[in-house]
Amino acid sequence: MSNDDQYGSGYGDIGGTGQTRTRLPDSDADPYTTPRRTPRPTRGLITVVGVVVLLIAAIAFANRSGDTPDTPTANKPPEASTTAPTGTSPVTTKSAGIPKGFAHTEQGAQSAAANYAVIMGSDGMFKRDTRHAIMDGVYTPEAAGRLKAPQDAAYSAAFLAKLGLDANGIPPQGSTFVSRTVPVGTRVESYTATTAKIAVWATGLIGMSGDKSTDPVRTTWKTWTFELTWVDEDWKVAADSQQDGPAPVPGDVPASSADDISKATKEFGGFTYAR
Repeated sequence: MSNDDQYGSGYGDIGGTGQTRTRLPDSDADPYTTPRRTPRPTRGLITVVGVVVLLIAAIAFANRSGDTPDTPTANKPPEASTTAPTGTSPVTTKSAGIPKGFAHTEQGAQSAAANYAVIMGSDGMFKRDTRHAIMDGVYTPEAAGRLKAPQDAAYSAAFLAKLGLDANGIPPQGSTFVSRTVPVGTRVESYTATTAKIAVWATGLIGMSGDKSTDPVRTTWKTWTFELTWVDEDWKVAADSQQDGPAPVPGDVPASSADDISKATKEFGGFTYAR
């Protein structure tokens, strides 16, 4: 190379006869240079990505294997309700068709109240003789003696006639009188070793089933509250009261014919309840 070579004014021009190579500082298209390599990811970043991929794969495998995640606390079902069975067996002894011999416990008092609601809501209450027998079997001796006359007055001939019954509580020939009580649940208002106050929520059927009936069978909803006393090794009713409801919205099931209701009343028996 000669010292007499001169460079032009343009930065990067090659002057004289030499073959000097000049790299332009900002030129990526220099034909004499190799393109720069793209920077490689760091090993730390590769490690993080690998861990994330493995974690996602593990979760997917667990879900595919049938594992079910825990139900959120807010979505868990409630604890056993008061209508759940306890396993206590119903009584098997009856007197004149009335269950007796209930356990001297809180559960026994609930069972007694449920069964007394059934028998006191039956069609037997509409006939004087069976009504008195029911009252003697359900109430305390003092309460039965005190309430028979008021009950006879309540089941008057006029009241029975409204239901399609004669003065003796007998339905017309070819018709079936229906009166049933079906307990839905019980609630303990108070309890001691000698007394108990039990509320029975129940639905019921009442009316006359027949082609000429003007009082068809309908459903009712009542809460029947019993004040029980432990007498002669059994729970007996000292006093009772009723109020309407709670009643749900009626369903959309079409009403059955009078013949179907009459058959069902004869074919389907009742239950002895236990709590």
